[in-house]
Amino acid sequence: MSETIEFRLKNGRLGTCDHGWEEPMDLVFSTDDYVQSERYNAWRDAICDVYVHVDVAAVDPERYRGFIREAKFGEVVLTDILLSEQRIRRNNQHISKLDKDCYYLQLLHKGSVSVLQRGETHRSNPARGAIFSATEEYELYPQGEVRSFYLELPRDEFAHRFPRERIPVSASLNTAQGLGRIATEFCASLATEGSKLDAPLRAGLGNQLMDMLAFALLTSEGDMPAAEGSVKKARLMHVQQWIEAHIRDADLTLEKVASANGMSLRYLHALFEGCEMSVSEWIWNRRLQLAYDSLARGGGRSITSIAFDHGFNSSAHFSTMFKRKYGLSPRDVARHMP
Repeated sequence: MSETIEFRLKNGRLGTCDHGWEEPMDLVFSTDDYVQSERYNAWRDAICDVYVHVDVAAVDPERYRGFIREAKFGEVVLTDILLSEQRIRRNNQHISKLDKDCYYLQLLHKGSVSVLQRGETHRSNPARGAIFSATEEYELYPQGEVRSFYLELPRDEFAHRFPRERIPVSASLNTAQGLGRIATEFCASLATEGSKLDAPLRAGLGNQLMDMLAFALLTSEGDMPAAEGSVKKARLMHVQQWIEAHIRDADLTLEKVASANGMSLRYLHALFEGCEMSVSEWIWNRRLQLAYDSLARGGGRSITSIAFDHGFNSSAHFSTMFKRKYGLSPRDVARHMP
């Protein structure tokens, strides 16, 4: 963890290492609610058998302690966890009980953990995080008492941010510098401030966090400092992908784009400043490109139906914009196709 987060942890705003954050995150479980002799069995019954579905073997069960606090940001779940030293294992029997498919990303504040998955070992500590699949067998070996953020990242939502051959399972993330450090500090801010925000904004922040983490992992697997503007570029890519998925909506407005992606109109316009066109121009340009491709494929579809399929309200408006961009009418393109 960075010095900034360590300072916050030790100076009150985020609470102490023993008791988690002061206010915002919901308490899932704490061994403080039990007498010492009952703590380890209570932890196994409530957490290991129900909450996460794993086997554990504590190094010193008589002195066990731990807690879990949780906050949700759309589909992203952020937990703050304290663990005593132990061995943790998830096998196929546990996997069969899971009701969601996700990645885990651990960002440690204290201690170290070895993550074993797919025959590889990744060691995480306050300077290095580790990401691994929740729905494949794994083993975790915490050394000493561990305090950590854990993120649940929905598999499909997170994986589509990567080229198919570079989805990071399992991998390490440098949290001492660059975008990895920024993402870790962002998690600390979400932990303290998230409960004050409404659900749509929290969901938008969860998406931004996934963008940030994906870009960090793609930048030499997090070993290089993030380039200037990398967060903005990652966010722009995600917004463009969202627009592409909704390009057929004739009622698509900039307000809808901004709201669905958890940002203000002003920030949306700022994202597109490096595109050499405004967000409105980008949408219409993309609609025309997709419509041209559809016309070029032929197939006998009418120009009107193609126009409506790509978000135009009338064939006349479509034809005018199409000729302005390509110097040809839609009919000219369709005429030369089978």
